[in-house]
Amino acid sequence: MTTSGEFPALISPNELANLVRSGEIVVMDCRFNLTKPEAGEAAFQLAHISGAAYAHLDRDLASPRGPGSGRHPLPDPAGLSRIFSSWGIDRSVRVVAYDDAGGAVAARLWWLLRWMGHSQVALLDGGWNAWAETGMPVSAATPDFRPREFQGRAGQMPVMETDEIASRLTDDHLLIIDARASARYLGQVEPIDPVAGHIPGAVNLPYQDNLTESGRFRGRTILRQNIDAIIGQRTASDTVVMCGSGVTACHNLFSMELAGFSGACLYPGSWSEWIADPRRPVSQG
Repeated sequence: MTTSGEFPALISPNELANLVRSGEIVVMDCRFNLTKPEAGEAAFQLAHISGAAYAHLDRDLASPRGPGSGRHPLPDPAGLSRIFSSWGIDRSVRVVAYDDAGGAVAARLWWLLRWMGHSQVALLDGGWNAWAETGMPVSAATPDFRPREFQGRAGQMPVMETDEIASRLTDDHLLIIDARASARYLGQVEPIDPVAGHIPGAVNLPYQDNLTESGRFRGRTILRQNIDAIIGQRTASDTVVMCGSGVTACHNLFSMELAGFSGACLYPGSWSEWIADPRRPVSQG
């Protein structure tokens, strides 16, 4: 296991089952489908890990989209603190997040908790699929949480905003890593946003490359090799990770931390914010 502070950053279904039985954990279900926004919550209501709460990407893990913003702006910190409190999370509580997409959405909750200063958060390796495949107990019951007072301060994970990225496009020290699938990065397809392509100079590291065919995270050595191959001698502060809207980019940031490369920046607005201004350059191919 790779650790983040005192708590493993990645845990197995068996490890989570032990924690659930001991009552020492808050489990968060983050299943979500970008093209069917209510499908994840509907699946949660049918069956979920016993005692889990549901985190809705659009409603809980992002602010409403505004003029010129990306599709999933970062939540208001005060509102986010209230949401965490309602789920029974405070500084003493350990959190495990999962989804059914290899952590693609759950990593957003991991990043937001870390951004607010809460380090005791992990992802379930293999997510819902691994839990179900191992025959672990599930429930359709609505969880009843004892609210706690979450006290955090936003800004504990670094971000890089659009204006800074735009001003540094010719800076050879800046590395932009795009976590979208290669076909979207290349501009061959674009199923979600109105413009296809990528930011000039960005390199592609699809978040799916962090996973095995079974949907579990690759080992630290392989992750490190993949990351070293594109980062080279750059520092974390000169590395910014993006995707379509700042969600799956968190999967790459999580994998980078697993591999021992901490402190890279998230571009919260990502591609959907970049293309909101047609004057910003776009590359294809």
